[in-house]
Amino acid sequence: MPRSKLFSSASDAVADVPNGASIAVSSFAGPGGMPHFLLLALWEQGARDLTLIANTGGLTMVSGLGSPGGKKLIDQSILVESGRVKKAIACYPVYPRPSIVTPLEQAVRDGSVEMELVPMGTLVERMRAAGAGIPAFFTPTGVGTEVERGKEKRVFDGREHLMERALHADYAFVRAWKADTMGNVVYRQSSRAFGPVMLACARVAIVEVDDVVEPGDLAPDMIVTPALYVDRIVVRPKDGALITAEGFRQRAPRM
Repeated sequence: MPRSKLFSSASDAVADVPNGASIAVSSFAGPGGMPHFLLLALWEQGARDLTLIANTGGLTMVSGLGSPGGKKLIDQSILVESGRVKKAIACYPVYPRPSIVTPLEQAVRDGSVEMELVPMGTLVERMRAAGAGIPAFFTPTGVGTEVERGKEKRVFDGREHLMERALHADYAFVRAWKADTMGNVVYRQSSRAFGPVMLACARVAIVEVDDVVEPGDLAPDMIVTPALYVDRIVVRPKDGALITAEGFRQRAPRM
C-alpha cells in the first residue's frame, strides 16, 4: 500500500527539512492563509540558511495586520528573528509605514539576509511555470526598474520584455481549509491566492488544514489542488490556542 500522506503533527511533517532549503510560504498579506503551525514546527526543528519565498516578508508578527482582536500572530518573521534565513524572495518585504520595521527589513539593512524583490504577478507566474514544467517566460513587468538588473531583454511587438526563470521550491508550506486523505485540497478566501501555485512548484508539498475527510466527501468542483501535487497533510490543532508573537518571544531562543 502507498504511504499515507497524513502526518500526526507539523513537527513530523517538517522533520527532514535540511539546512539551505528553499521554502514557499503561503498567505496573502496578514494571517489569512498563513501556515502558522508548520512555521512554528520548523523554528523548533532548527533548520538554517533558508530561502523563503512568499508574498510578504512577514507583516503580521510586528504590526498585527489583519489579525483578529488586535493579536499579533506568528508568521515567517520567527525564522528571520532567530537567524535562520539567508535569502528572501518576496513582493512586499517591508511594511508600508516607515515607522514599523519588520525583522526582514532590519535583517536586509544589516546585511544578514539577501533580498530579491519580485512583482506579485511575476512571482506567481514563476511558480506556476515551475509547476507546469516551463523553464522561463518573458514579461514587460519591471522593464526600466531595478527588477530588470541582470536579466535578458527581448522586444516583442515593439515592446521590451524581461526573461524570468521558473521558480522551484524544495518545500511548500501552505494553509488550506480541507483535504481528503488522498491529498485533494479545498481553500477558503485568501488562502487560495498563492497556495495552489506553491504546492505545484515544490518538490515536497505540505498542506496545513482545518479538517481531513475521506475520498469522495469533497465535491469534485470544489477541489482546487488535486492530490497529485500534495505530499504531506497536517491537521491544525483544534483545541490548542495559536501562539502569538508575544508568546513566541517569551520562549527560550533556539539557535
